[in-house]
Amino acid sequence: MKTESPRWFKSSYSDNGGDCIEVAVNLVASQGIVPVRDSKSEDGPVLDVRTAAFSAFVAGVQAGTFDAV
Repeated sequence: MKTESPRWFKSSYSDNGGDCIEVAVNLVASQGIVPVRDSKSEDGPVLDVRTAAFSAFVAGVQAGTFDAV
């Protein structure tokens, strides 16, 4: 059995001096997770977020739920 490796991706909107995250959406179908890591620390910890939770987070960002007041 071959384990699929994350293919890391950073948003094209992430041009803010390196304070970015990377995600690996290629594991959604096979494992039901979206791994997330700090783009400055490629060997650092990875947070595995369940697909439904990540989708809810993205929807909240798009809706402005987390905007500063």
